[in-house]
Amino acid sequence: MTDTLAQRLRLDLTSAAYSVSTLTALWGDEAEAALHRNQRVPALRQLARQPATPAATLARLFVLGSDVSRAEFDRAVPTLGIEGAEELELVTAAGDRIRPLRDLRPYSFVDADGACSWWIVSDLGELARPGALAEDHVLGVGGASLSLAGLMVQRPVDSVLDIGTGCGIQALHASRHAQRVVATDISRRALAMAQLNAELNAVTNIEFRLGSLFEPVAGEWFDQIVSNPPFVITPRRPGVPAYEYRDGGLVGDEIVRSVIVGAARHLTLGGTVQMLANWEYHAGTSGRDRVGAWLREDAAGTLDSWVIEREVQSPDEYAETWIRDGGTREGTERFDELYAAWLDDFEQRGVRSVGFGYVYLRRRDTASIPWNRHERLLSAQGHNEAGLGVHIAACVAAHDAQSHLTDEALTGATLVVTGDITFEQHYWPGSDDPTAIILRQGGGFGRSVPLDTALAALIGACDGELAVGAIIGALSQLLDVDEPGLQRQLLPRVRDLVDDGILTLPGH
Repeated sequence: MTDTLAQRLRLDLTSAAYSVSTLTALWGDEAEAALHRNQRVPALRQLARQPATPAATLARLFVLGSDVSRAEFDRAVPTLGIEGAEELELVTAAGDRIRPLRDLRPYSFVDADGACSWWIVSDLGELARPGALAEDHVLGVGGASLSLAGLMVQRPVDSVLDIGTGCGIQALHASRHAQRVVATDISRRALAMAQLNAELNAVTNIEFRLGSLFEPVAGEWFDQIVSNPPFVITPRRPGVPAYEYRDGGLVGDEIVRSVIVGAARHLTLGGTVQMLANWEYHAGTSGRDRVGAWLREDAAGTLDSWVIEREVQSPDEYAETWIRDGGTREGTERFDELYAAWLDDFEQRGVRSVGFGYVYLRRRDTASIPWNRHERLLSAQGHNEAGLGVHIAACVAAHDAQSHLTDEALTGATLVVTGDITFEQHYWPGSDDPTAIILRQGGGFGRSVPLDTALAALIGACDGELAVGAIIGALSQLLDVDEPGLQRQLLPRVRDLVDDGILTLPGH
């Protein structure tokens, strides 16, 4: 694997116009939707009705996992050639047929810097190779990868650490706003593919290091740490496969604890962490309580935290999810064996359920006001074209601003409702007054906030003209209530709405 081979492949992929839009146009929206359900037949049928263009040949080979003829491959990849593709371990040749060894597909996205597209190499997935995955399988861009990429705060920084880089997708995203990126993994195969992906996409500011967690960066500091760690809770017993891409080799959720506790020793002042995580629920202890306990292990108490729980699964649901993820089919004897092993492990360790979510951390100055926000948001998030990280960064900045305002200063501020906010009002038949008022957030986390009459009226009047105190004064007269009491009632809610990105302060 050399720069020259990667450059040759890039020329061929560019010449073939091998892109997301090209492939969707080749097989259509319905076949595209079927692919997301791991069904390739509709796409194969559509391609069979069309000429074998270079893009169609590449799609059949590397996305759908079908053999192609040597002549078709030569036309699709003339610069790299079969020998170069074999040296990159992308294909193997058998007579006139070329068989794929890797998945190679286009990937496009929009972030704070605009639209971008790459090509990503990984191991063949379940769509192209049935059966259980190899334990050293290198995963491509999946749902979790997309979640973390969207979660990443994209402020310009000097240095980013990507822990457990896998195929390198998070390091590539970080390379767009960082001067330098260090990407680590315990898998040599993963690092080799990640390095190929960087070379293939002409990204030159990533350094790849072999090792577990923070071991390869001992004594180093970073402005940002991102991680989709191998957090899947796997029974530690013979016969249960330990997939490198998802299993950190520790018991329960210990891998997540290790990342959170270790982060404080590697963050610069103001440095942040964005990561995905699982946490266990035990009798009398919630998953978010466990995360809080891990944060308290930072003896200096320098980490602010925002922990967002997005899903909670029972042991049964969790076991089913991850056994299927490994390629073992339901209804088989092997599936049942693994299912029993998972449930035995959870029962023996007293695990009642497992939470999944996002963790945002920040190393603050010891003189700053501590901030720890732990919440559960199980509903679907809103629309965030440039990623959820843009919303998170805005919310953190808004919190910092409002937390330094006294109540008196806050009442003198003029606030504005963000443009993605709508109200719903519900009425009993024949009633003139609403029985429920619900605020809906179109972007961000797509929050639904129940409102009383006073808070709904205050929000409705926040157009940047009147100060909060003036609005509350007018409402106290309209509702015939005590103004100081109404202020005490509403100001904490106003602060919450600022934190949520629903109300904005001047300059934010």
